[in-house]
Amino acid sequence: MQQLIFVYPGDLNAPTGGYAYDRRIIRGLEGLGWQIQLIGLGDGYPFPSPPQLDDAKERLLSLTPGVPMVVDGLALGALPSLAAGIAERHPLIALVHHPLAFEFGLSDSQIALLKQSETQALHYASKVIANSSATARDLNYHYSVPLNKIDVVLPGTDRTVFLESKKQGNSGDPNEVRLLSVGSIIPRKGFHHLIEALAPLTDLPWTLSIAGDTSRHASAYKGLLADINRFHLEGRVEVLGAVSNEALKSLYTQADVFVLASLFEGYGMVYAEAMAYGLPIIATTGGAIPDTVPPEAGLLLTPGDVPALSHAIQTLINDPSYRARLASGALYAAEQQPTWEQAVQRFASALSR
Repeated sequence: MQQLIFVYPGDLNAPTGGYAYDRRIIRGLEGLGWQIQLIGLGDGYPFPSPPQLDDAKERLLSLTPGVPMVVDGLALGALPSLAAGIAERHPLIALVHHPLAFEFGLSDSQIALLKQSETQALHYASKVIANSSATARDLNYHYSVPLNKIDVVLPGTDRTVFLESKKQGNSGDPNEVRLLSVGSIIPRKGFHHLIEALAPLTDLPWTLSIAGDTSRHASAYKGLLADINRFHLEGRVEVLGAVSNEALKSLYTQADVFVLASLFEGYGMVYAEAMAYGLPIIATTGGAIPDTVPPEAGLLLTPGDVPALSHAIQTLINDPSYRARLASGALYAAEQQPTWEQAVQRFASALSR
């Protein structure tokens, strides 16, 4: 039986794309017969306190030597000195969803600290698994990680059969275009731009549902609610918070357009999920999004360009035939993406190499 240690920060059950990726890979590897020891390092990363660093050192350096250890990049990038010790005892595999210094809302000093820390930590990894080709390119260019050290394992999707009759029985105005946005309420997701872009469109028939964790960035959540109130969109925009998987499936099924104005994504799992439900996409060109969403599936705009975002939303609301063409393109794009079973197999192959 193949053994693996999987180290992660925070709450593995948190409703984010990164943790969803971790969960699906772990569950899939276990299904292939891997024996996985899960080590949770707690909250505070990527800026752990000295006691948290001491705890991580004590726990990770006391494990049985020789067993391969995957460390989620959110933790590994903050542990450069510990990475050196781990690498002496274990094959060390870094799992990078997106570089830490690329997060939005950081100070210049925090960016510099994380860039240096993550560069040092990645140096000790015998293998780096990136969730997209764009992330691999960033790691190579900005962090000097050799490309032959990186394996790209794209997230999978659950194949979804899109039925033309899916909207039968939906309540509400049949002419109303239902916009859906899924993502944690943090600055990088660009919700402040989305609400501003919707403000001039109140004469059009639309509603917006936002599903995502509201607890990760208090000021971003407060700002979102303030923007909704400032632009008098209380009756048009619904902030649902984190929702169950079943509720999320229902939201995807009921929606007409998926819109998320992220400033940067290491991959963008929600875009892939939305395409698997046959939804036309409105997004940006930030990070790996163009690799995930082809032109045939959606409209991609410069990050932060609010007028262009507003125009794209207006276009899809007013042109149902265009929405239908993009929906077909989304389904085709979804068929080209790996399933979760394929993603797990590629992850296992990367570990074996």
